[in-house]
Amino acid sequence: MSKPFVAVLMGSDSDLPTMQATLDVLKTFDIQFEAKVTSAHRTPAATHAYVTDAEARGCKVFICAAGLAAHLAGAVAGITTRPVIGVPIDNGPLQGHDALLSTVMMPGGVPVATVAIGSAGAKNAGYLAAQMLAVGDDELAAAVKAERQKAAEAVQAKDAKLQAKLAQ
Repeated sequence: MSKPFVAVLMGSDSDLPTMQATLDVLKTFDIQFEAKVTSAHRTPAATHAYVTDAEARGCKVFICAAGLAAHLAGAVAGITTRPVIGVPIDNGPLQGHDALLSTVMMPGGVPVATVAIGSAGAKNAGYLAAQMLAVGDDELAAAVKAERQKAAEAVQAKDAKLQAKLAQ
């Protein structure tokens, strides 16, 4: 079996600007991924075939953009028992609030982990996938922990800079 990977699915190529944050985080941790445009509504058979095939090839986590109809993550969760993370895209007349509700309101027994609307959520989806994979990979777990420490140090440096400015 090949190295575990993450599948990043988008209903449209217009989701890529938001989902690029997910891809960037996965690259940071050297996590293999596949990115694909597939639709729960327009290409349901192809979506089902891809999810089934990806799981058989070693996909451990699916990350799905949730655009206007926001059904991709739920459709994927109905096909696989691998973790599914839904990322509500901040578009449409409700700026992603409809996608958030559609993604988070899954029936009991078919969960979708739902992150924040937009690019912050897309970034967190990448981190959450890394943390999921790190459960069985001590090297990845150490890298995730180091990245968290690096972020903490950046905040501390900003505070030190602020304190120095205020002391003037």
